[in-house]
Amino acid sequence: MMTQNTDKKREQIQMFCMDDLVPQDHLLRLIDRAIDWSFIYDLVEEKYCSDNGRPSIDPVVLIKIPFIQYLYGIKSMRQTIKDIEVNVAYRWFLGLEMYDPVPHFSTFGKNYTRRFKDTDLFEQIFSKILEDCYKWKFVDPTEIFVDSTHVKARANNKKMRKRIAQEEALFYEELLKKEINEDRNAHGKKDLKEKDSDDDDSNTGGGSGTKEIKTSTTDPDSGWFHKGEHKQVFAYSVETACDKNGWVVAYTVSPGNEHDSRTFKGLFDKIEDIGTKTIIADAGYKTPAIAKLLIDKEIKPLFPYKSPMTKEGFFKKYEYVYDEYYDCYICPNNQILRYSTTNRDGYKEYKSCKHICEKCPYLSQCTESKEHIKVVTRHIWEEYMEECEDIRHTLGMKELYKQRKETIERLFGTAKEHHGFRYTQMYGKARMEMKVGLTYACLNLKKLAKMLQRKGIIGTPFNSFSFGFAAT
Repeated sequence: MMTQNTDKKREQIQMFCMDDLVPQDHLLRLIDRAIDWSFIYDLVEEKYCSDNGRPSIDPVVLIKIPFIQYLYGIKSMRQTIKDIEVNVAYRWFLGLEMYDPVPHFSTFGKNYTRRFKDTDLFEQIFSKILEDCYKWKFVDPTEIFVDSTHVKARANNKKMRKRIAQEEALFYEELLKKEINEDRNAHGKKDLKEKDSDDDDSNTGGGSGTKEIKTSTTDPDSGWFHKGEHKQVFAYSVETACDKNGWVVAYTVSPGNEHDSRTFKGLFDKIEDIGTKTIIADAGYKTPAIAKLLIDKEIKPLFPYKSPMTKEGFFKKYEYVYDEYYDCYICPNNQILRYSTTNRDGYKEYKSCKHICEKCPYLSQCTESKEHIKVVTRHIWEEYMEECEDIRHTLGMKELYKQRKETIERLFGTAKEHHGFRYTQMYGKARMEMKVGLTYACLNLKKLAKMLQRKGIIGTPFNSFSFGFAAT
């Protein structure tokens, strides 16, 4: 017999408890039990007046609202508030009763502008949750995976202007300049002259210069990200470090047009003292400066193999053998390429004798120089790159590098697919840092709650609600 009573219960008056409406294994219930949210009061206490003004919205409720947004990947604060109005679990998480009014969607934005702007509040929230993860000994910082992903900015690709920008100095610029001059002096050459900044149009890696860049008129803090032939957008680059279990341990936010090797130092400063033994990164980080930075700090850098960028039909660089004792290169025809100079980028140049090369049978496979001179370069920190290659061939390192797809790449995929990390609806780097901090805090908190549930430390479906008595 078919039942037809859809509308009969809509106007019935019922007595219920809010706590009974939320399943014991609901994610928000697990998250609420995983940490003590009262730590937020200590972080924001100085932002509120203790004896003047109208009573404010509870700071914990205020912070939990964007947590709901990023936890469930809701696209906007306006939609988040609409969902809270009708979702019992959201109301329970915020401590609201069924008839309590939900804060206006502009409430968080106004509080951010008046109280939290230009503060590190959201980074502190991320750090506090990460600290709890450390306390439970879930995080293993000995092996750290590093990579970056791009988040599309809220900027129209057609609304831009070109401007001349001053490039920031590289983190290793002064050290590189010093060692270049030491190397030149050791070879009987003078120090390099200082570059005239007025004549510099570009930066080739040895220092800071100027260049013409595209700047968004709607979000000037973002950067023009160009990958491949089709993907050209204004974006932010989010550089992230996680352990082998997928816990986010640090992050930085930069304009999308800055290369990973340039922004790495900012991220490394945050993870330098957490006990890291090995850092695993992709080929974008495989530079002499980063290799030297890590090895000097007694941290193993694990980089992938990078194929030589050589024209087809020409000898590869590894076919030119370096003689460390005589400081020269030997070509495939057993001829010597002698030291010539050390350039501003830190590369020592070794040149062949043109009178020998013009008669060489392998000339067409060696160089296209009109003067028949072959030049091979070697960075002054090349020995660090060679040590990286030795590390790469160490037993177990190949399997360790393969874990990137299970750690950092899976982390980015989860954030983009389920937590609204493909693009941002906010303007400016400061708000982007807030979004990243809260998103990663949500990822760690969700993982923490599920780990604690799995170990039986926090509630399960078989606690008090299921049988009507308190869990023992």
